[in-house]
Amino acid sequence: MVKLRLRRKGRKKAAFYDIVAVDGRTRRDGAFIERIGYFNPLTSPSTINIDHSRALYWLNNGAQPTDVVNALLSYDGVLLRRHLGFKNASPEVIEESVEKHKANAAKRYVVNKQKRKERKAKKAAAAKSE
Repeated sequence: MVKLRLRRKGRKKAAFYDIVAVDGRTRRDGAFIERIGYFNPLTSPSTINIDHSRALYWLNNGAQPTDVVNALLSYDGVLLRRHLGFKNASPEVIEESVEKHKANAAKRYVVNKQKRKERKAKKAAAAKSE
């Protein structure tokens, strides 16, 4: 079975990942069939670069994404593009929907980052007052 999963690269404590199509029985960093993109969690916001056409090709041919890769594909709009393709939407509608989805995801990232910052400050203030 072909899987879409992450392949670790980078040095110690500074990892970034390739998103690859691989036989499910191979090691994490072993031989792979095709590299379809990369993910760098060290930047803010995290950098995700995926070749949409190749990701769709592998998904349509039965490749199973891991949980993390599935989330990355969803965030980048690949799964939305696939869904709308099944509904026979026009390319213009698909592109518009994907851009709208990416804008919402970026907005959600900023809001959640602010909430995390507020929770951290609140927790620090509570610890300081005790």
